[in-house]
Amino acid sequence: MGNKLNLSGIVSESIVDGPGIRLTLFTQGCPHHCKGCHNPETWAFEPRHPGDIDKILNIAVKNPILQGLTFSGGEPFCQAEPLAELAKKAHEHGLNVMSYTGYTFEELLNGFDEHPDWKALLENLDYLVDGPFVLEERSLMLLFRGSKNQRFLDVPESLKQKKAVPVNEDSLYDGTRTRSHI
Repeated sequence: MGNKLNLSGIVSESIVDGPGIRLTLFTQGCPHHCKGCHNPETWAFEPRHPGDIDKILNIAVKNPILQGLTFSGGEPFCQAEPLAELAKKAHEHGLNVMSYTGYTFEELLNGFDEHPDWKALLENLDYLVDGPFVLEERSLMLLFRGSKNQRFLDVPESLKQKKAVPVNEDSLYDGTRTRSHI
């Protein structure tokens, strides 16, 4: 797959898909099919809109108000290899990176042998919202999450501790959380 992504769409300046103003990529293809999903058009794995990671990075870097990139879906971990490369390049430009996934953090860790690209993507993320959307646990009161079962995780700390570590939400906007602290 290399440099290419299969995308459903891009939002150039989102304030709801992670901390700060973000460029959000909606990947095409999802195996989860969560009841009540707000992006069911992203489920099919057929090619929709090709995306080149260098062109996407260029768009992000040229926008001085962006704090980061967010990978949404669809299921980003179905395109982990090119997204890991994009995340790595985004960090080189001082942008943080967040992803949503229908997998739990534990499922991703346990899948490293079968999916080494999952490890590469996780190692290049700052934040992760994990777990499937559960309609019966839907809440509009959760920061960046749709249902109560989902967790907003600090990925570097989670990988270090080999367990899911929630983000200290108070640190998101107080200026203390930068890539060097992650």
